Amino acid sequence: MGYNTPTPVQQQAIPLILEQKDIIACAQTGTGKTAAYLLPLIDRISHANYDFTSTLILVPTRELAKQIDEQVEGLGYFAPVSSIAIYGGSKGDEWEQQKRALTSGADIIIATPGRLMSHMALGYVKLDQLQYLVLDEADKMLDMGFMDDILKIVRALPAKRQTLLFSATMPKKIRDLAQQILQQPAEINLAISKPAEGIDQRLYLTYDNQKLPLLEHLIRELEVQNMIIFTSRKSNVNQIVRSLRKMGFEAEGIMSDLTQEEREKALQGFKNRKYQILVATDILSRGIDIDSLSHVVNFDMPQDAEDYVHRVGRTARAASTGMAITFVNENDMYRVHKVERLIERELPKLPLPEGFGAGPVFDPTRRDFGRGGKGGGRSGGARPGGRPESNGRKGERGGRDRNRRRGPKPEGTAQHVDGNNRPIKAANPQPRGEQGTPKAEGQEGGATPSRNRNRNRNRNRKKPGNTSQQNSNPPVPQDNQ
Repeated sequence: MGYNTPTPVQQQAIPLILEQKDIIACAQTGTGKTAAYLLPLIDRISHANYDFTSTLILVPTRELAKQIDEQVEGLGYFAPVSSIAIYGGSKGDEWEQQKRALTSGADIIIATPGRLMSHMALGYVKLDQLQYLVLDEADKMLDMGFMDDILKIVRALPAKRQTLLFSATMPKKIRDLAQQILQQPAEINLAISKPAEGIDQRLYLTYDNQKLPLLEHLIRELEVQNMIIFTSRKSNVNQIVRSLRKMGFEAEGIMSDLTQEEREKALQGFKNRKYQILVATDILSRGIDIDSLSHVVNFDMPQDAEDYVHRVGRTARAASTGMAITFVNENDMYRVHKVERLIERELPKLPLPEGFGAGPVFDPTRRDFGRGGKGGGRSGGARPGGRPESNGRKGERGGRDRNRRRGPKPEGTAQHVDGNNRPIKAANPQPRGEQGTPKAEGQEGGATPSRNRNRNRNRNRKKPGNTSQQNSNPPVPQDNQ
């Protein structure tokens, strides 16, 4: 298998697992976490001769489930250990195969939480004698919203079991989860949230229209054996693939919109070197192991700093070397400092090659959100007239910006606006004075207030001048009330 010496996480985790202790292990991506728990578990299962499912491994994505299943087959080739991957997006016959494995009792079940819950809801899943529970890439599963599914699955398992939690980052929510499902766990912390030392990390400050020409230049100039290009938007994948093919490169794309068969075909073709370049969303940023990946390109900055670590961690795995290149446009510069704070180092910002013209000036304080960042907003990050939008919520943008463009209302205007930019209710109108100036709040206006109110209401209904006034400041939509 090519294992000569254990990695640090393997060296620390394997003895603790053999001692049947719960562990919470946090280590940077590409350090051999999967083998750290598979090797001791396969050893225990092969000697115990269980006649039931003894091990459940929960993972966030289909690709990772399939990869771990293949690693079980490789590591346990000479051991009497059976396994099956349970994940969604598969065909009907694969569902039946999964059902048979769950009812007959494969030794190791590797599953995504959602698909496992679908099987459990039908009542034939047998996990009542489970001995070992593993949560791999736990932080990603929580980011994807699997917390409730995980807790439901855990409640269906025996209380007496060994639980192993592996994660590349250690936010508070992971520690909260660990407190609920682990018992007196041993902790392993190795270089949390830092890319491997063998990665040559580079940044280029570019405008969006410079990215594809720059990408072509770099692929031709650098010794690219194989490359993964990450983009945050599914809509960009096919566009980038088409552009690369027009440039003469063999490229394929992978994203969640594809069927499982299409995703497996694209990934397998890339691993077999059928394609030089694979364009992908973040579904490939976690746990996927590709031998000797020479280059990773972030076509755009990831939404979270942790995602940067996972993306670039696809290269320079197992103490090898690789290069990670990131394109940063003018709207994403503030994310650079977040990454630098997380990895505790400054990333080199390289000038554009000769002939590309000037790129944007680095300004980490700029937060335009024009590309659908956390602040939302329109493409380009500013409204017509150069005023940046404060946020992307319709309710807040809908009233204030219109009033700001129009300027203050003149005195004596018939329609008054409260603090939420809503017209005062017609059931409590405010009468006018003789010269058109508003009366003080609560003023009765004479001995016959009801007649004045009716006359004022009729006048507002009939006068054509009020129509334009009301149309210039329409009420806030009902869903904002």
